[in-house]
Amino acid sequence: MEIEAFFKGFIVAISLIVAIGAQNAYILKLGLLKQHVLKAVLFCIFSDIILISAGVLGLGFFIKGNQLLINSIAIFGILFLVSYSILSFKSALKNESLKIDNEIKTNPIKEVFTLLFMFTYLNPHVYLDTVLLIGGIGANLEEKTKIFFVFGCAGASALWFFLLGYGARLLIPLFKKPLTWKILDIIIAVLMLYIAYSLKDLIVL
Repeated sequence: MEIEAFFKGFIVAISLIVAIGAQNAYILKLGLLKQHVLKAVLFCIFSDIILISAGVLGLGFFIKGNQLLINSIAIFGILFLVSYSILSFKSALKNESLKIDNEIKTNPIKEVFTLLFMFTYLNPHVYLDTVLLIGGIGANLEEKTKIFFVFGCAGASALWFFLLGYGARLLIPLFKKPLTWKILDIIIAVLMLYIAYSLKDLIVL
């Protein structure tokens, strides 16, 4: 029973976490630049565990019924994603970010954590995936198996973010070409705009 709950959590979590989003795109970029990868990966894993655990314990039902909270998160998320999208478009026009070597300027850890916090906790899609969907599934399990479900989700999160953060280095030869960096920045910018646009559907006035 416990093993079944563990694998159920693993499969449910990996199927949702793998979907390309703002957080994943940023971890990929940090992995390519070899900047604060371990700290960023651990932050994302720890955040997933917190949000999923909260959902399993019933927080998802509170968020789902609080439209004012959903509206606030969605509006903040839209403003942030649009702003970051503009920065990504500007980055695609610059040459400073096109190198992957020891000479590239390392982003301050405070800046990295600030962006990760916003990508994670100001993005309503994160709450939909972790708290409402994954947490909702886990909430319906027997009490003694819920912890194993959370462990399964944590395992899936750890596997994915470590693969994303450190597996990105296999792509470094490709990203030594300036054009590839420009394409990535443009893709990230478009992705942010798409996610921002999709958040409007969550706002109910």
